[in-house]
Amino acid sequence: MNKLVLVTGATSGFGEAIAKVFAANGYDLCITGRRADRLNQLKQELEAKHGVHVTELIFDVRDRSQVTDAINILKNKVGRVDILVNNAGLASGLSTIDEGEIDDWDLMVDTNVKGLLYVTRTVLPLMKERGGHIFNIGSTAGKLVYKNGNVYCATKFAVEALSQSMRIDLLPYGIKVTAVNPGMAETEFSLVRFKGDQERADNVYKGFMPLQAEDIANTVYYCATLPAHVCINDLTITCVNQANGIYSIKDAEKVNSTK
Repeated sequence: MNKLVLVTGATSGFGEAIAKVFAANGYDLCITGRRADRLNQLKQELEAKHGVHVTELIFDVRDRSQVTDAINILKNKVGRVDILVNNAGLASGLSTIDEGEIDDWDLMVDTNVKGLLYVTRTVLPLMKERGGHIFNIGSTAGKLVYKNGNVYCATKFAVEALSQSMRIDLLPYGIKVTAVNPGMAETEFSLVRFKGDQERADNVYKGFMPLQAEDIANTVYYCATLPAHVCINDLTITCVNQANGIYSIKDAEKVNSTK
């Protein structure tokens, strides 16, 4: 029996890339998201290309009842989850705390924190008897706060705290918990943050080579395939042109130009 990997936010970016890597290595999948057309397309592609079984569940992680209903469907179909990848997350806006849009704050807190909690709490009964592995996709923003990041950074600091807490609480069940914290990565992240402004999104990565979704997917797969007694607790990953959540090669060039 193939292991089953559940990936939230599988319609693009890290989630889609993670689903593809696991499918290519023979894992069955449950892919989730809000965009039915993209999920269906990904399901057909993975099943045709790799011969694995893919279940698609269309729901919004912010809606607790949707999460419960969807995971109940999975429970009745397969009755287990071996690996959970809490990938669904986003940034919305980039403003100082005094000018921030409260709707943006609600969206980020509800998705990045409450959504992760809803999914994890609902999936855990399908993991506790067999053990398993939980991946929480965080961010360098959960390690170091940057200007105008305020609420987004707060949600990713929360993911860091939850990852540490899960690791403690789930010790009796042999469930591994790995926090993966990417830096600048060329996905739909900035396009979502800037609400469809393609030019502004492209400018974030201008002048250097950022991480790609496949880089994070390969990292998650590596961690998931280590020996049973080994758990990588926490990883922070940046491209070579980024030092941390604040400084990149662009900032270094600005500093050097003032000398």
